[in-house]
Amino acid sequence: MELAWYALLGLFFAAYLVLGGYDYGVGLLLARGATPEARRAALNAVGPFFLGNEVWLVAAVGILFGAFPTLEGELLSGCYPAVLGALAGVVLVTAGVQLRSRPRSAAARAGWDRVVVAGSVLAALGWGALLGALLQGVPLSGDGHAAGVGHLLTPFVAAAALALLALVAVHGATFLTLRLPAADLPIVARLARGLVPVALTAVATATVLGLLSDRVRAAVARPAVAVLLPLALVAALLAARAALRRGRAGLAFAATSVALALPVPLVGAALWPRVLVSTADAAGPQLADPAALTVADAAASGPTLALLGWLALPLVPALLGFQAMCWWVFRGRTDGRAPVYW
Repeated sequence: MELAWYALLGLFFAAYLVLGGYDYGVGLLLARGATPEARRAALNAVGPFFLGNEVWLVAAVGILFGAFPTLEGELLSGCYPAVLGALAGVVLVTAGVQLRSRPRSAAARAGWDRVVVAGSVLAALGWGALLGALLQGVPLSGDGHAAGVGHLLTPFVAAAALALLALVAVHGATFLTLRLPAADLPIVARLARGLVPVALTAVATATVLGLLSDRVRAAVARPAVAVLLPLALVAALLAARAALRRGRAGLAFAATSVALALPVPLVGAALWPRVLVSTADAAGPQLADPAALTVADAAASGPTLALLGWLALPLVPALLGFQAMCWWVFRGRTDGRAPVYW
């Protein structure tokens, strides 16, 4: 039962990174000096999906609170700067996108666009830092509680955060190749292709720093998984670039979606059966530390998980159905007849 809920938590968070990722990616691209009309067109491309994508984060947090209360407590205490930054970014993006069209002046709208950019950066960096901290290990005291947040200030965590930021940017640009009018396709496709090498460099840097980190090497229980999944991520990015070069926007978007989803199974599978690896202070990790938290220890009781299962049984298909309906109804490119959202 714990494994099923752990897999469901990973599925929902990975879906959020994929779906919310192109929201933040489009938000990042507002900083590239485009005209006000181009910025509005980019936001209109995201418009029909924007709020629905955040439901996946709400669902993932609900699973974390209900099915893994111990893990939730330690994450919020041991990684609160990353979590707080990510959630602040989500709030800023939501507020900026929905309020940018209220003022009439171009300067005010440009100010809200800067809020969207800042929120997108915070969200991407925050979630990347959280995933990096999990893979590196979190310092736990003898009673099993997280001790301090200094573990977030390492080169590997910084590299993981920047890697997710780069992946989000590529994903957002690739999404725009699907949604913007065909006349704009060459520009955004060239931008997406140009961002792929940046993402590859960021992923390679994070991988190398992980291999060089004593903490990451000691925390990872399955080294083969920790090596194969980054290679799969690189292959997905290369496939996306090749598809963009051939004008296959749908295939490119599928490839960047895979690339953005892969960090979640990378962390979960590499650490299994632990979910929080206890590290010592700067001297390095101690995997034998009894304070290390396993998935079974972090999960709620069996009856609680069973009750939550009955509640999730109708909600999961409904959420999947809503997402599929949204994509079907608003499929295709935006044009002059598309609704103006923001």
